[in-house]
Amino acid sequence: MLTEQVLSNVENVLLNGTQLILNQVFNLVGLDKIEDHTFRNLVVARLSQPLSKAGTVDYLKSHFDEDLQLHRIYRYLDKLHDTQKDTVQQISINHTQKILGGKIGLVFYDVTTLYFETDESDALREKGFSKDGKHSQPQIVLGLLVSDGGYPLTYSIFNGSQYEGRTMLPIVEDFVKRFDLQDYVVVADSGLMSKTNVALLESGGHKYIIGARIKNETEETKSWIFSLQKTDGQFHEMDTTSTCRLIVGYSDKRARKDKYNREKGIKRLQKAYSNGTITKENINKRGYNKFLEISNDISVKICLDKVEDDEKWDGLKGYVTNTNLPAQQVYEQYHGLWVVEKAFRVTKGTLELRPMFHFSPKRIEAHVCICFVAYKVYKEMERILKISGINLSVDKVLDIAKTITTINVKLPYSNKTVTKTMLLTNSHRKIAELFNPAFWNKWQ
Repeated sequence: MLTEQVLSNVENVLLNGTQLILNQVFNLVGLDKIEDHTFRNLVVARLSQPLSKAGTVDYLKSHFDEDLQLHRIYRYLDKLHDTQKDTVQQISINHTQKILGGKIGLVFYDVTTLYFETDESDALREKGFSKDGKHSQPQIVLGLLVSDGGYPLTYSIFNGSQYEGRTMLPIVEDFVKRFDLQDYVVVADSGLMSKTNVALLESGGHKYIIGARIKNETEETKSWIFSLQKTDGQFHEMDTTSTCRLIVGYSDKRARKDKYNREKGIKRLQKAYSNGTITKENINKRGYNKFLEISNDISVKICLDKVEDDEKWDGLKGYVTNTNLPAQQVYEQYHGLWVVEKAFRVTKGTLELRPMFHFSPKRIEAHVCICFVAYKVYKEMERILKISGINLSVDKVLDIAKTITTINVKLPYSNKTVTKTMLLTNSHRKIAELFNPAFWNKWQ
């Protein structure tokens, strides 16, 4: 009888496990300093169930009992970038310095493109070279700076036709100046490599490690590279200026990969050639189309001489640096760039940063800002799992958390409402260990 009375007084049941966990991680990062409940809800929803803004309103109500009006969210987005971007970046940097022992020594930079589901362009959303293969759709260019370990530091948005090589210096210089960064090394891939960028990095007093475009070097330098003994794991270096070195390394694993990829690309070209689908328009430098040439100004064929020339580069990789680090350390630090690639993979995939459906610059900026903060929370959750020795991914933890419920019951005699979060399975209890037991709501 008492059980029936209690059950009849259940006021609501919420599937709010992700909200409870993500709110806690949000606070651990220091984002609770932003006293803005709407901002918190939008970040948590982006991690829990990335949806359109209309879908987010429904999700927050049905799962977390949060009341947000769609028109208010849109008005909120219009002012979010101006009010929160600098604050969230400062909080992110402070937290990153704390977990890295007080110093941000390495900063990794990379750039990606984010496309829109529309054919309409404007001053910001322009067509350009798309890293997603969406060349017919407008896009923006996003530059991201992360620390060692992949913790996001700062970002900037450029119009969709911006050449990626011109995005790095503005972000790096603004970041270094605003946050008074000392004793750091900027790491970027060969897509950002140009004589102009190197000269600007040098004149700005920045230490750098950048992937070299060794195939574009002078004939003298290329002759030197081809004269090197190809021994697995061995590095050679030469001074290119009084402050800059070119380091070239060889790897058997990379050589096998280069050969495999080339043969795979040639097979595709041969198949297309046999089917008669290769035309003059295919002759460009994209991918393995570089092996094509026009024969007698009439037909297109695969040039075997170009293939043989390409084979000479198998296994070779170059790096340009003005640091005094040993070659092996330059190699290791450069290959830490995967942390930026992962950041783009998670934000584009798990957090669904793109495609975007907003059209005003302010709402686009706000959407990117929310995803930036969501990724910071994601990385902190990843770090907590690692140091706790819990062998689960962030995505798996959030999936488990989606089955954690909280019930609110009004006691039949006192009319007091009590709350209980139900940790019913071993998986629930396992992820509950990540936080202080007092965090989980008990009978009150």
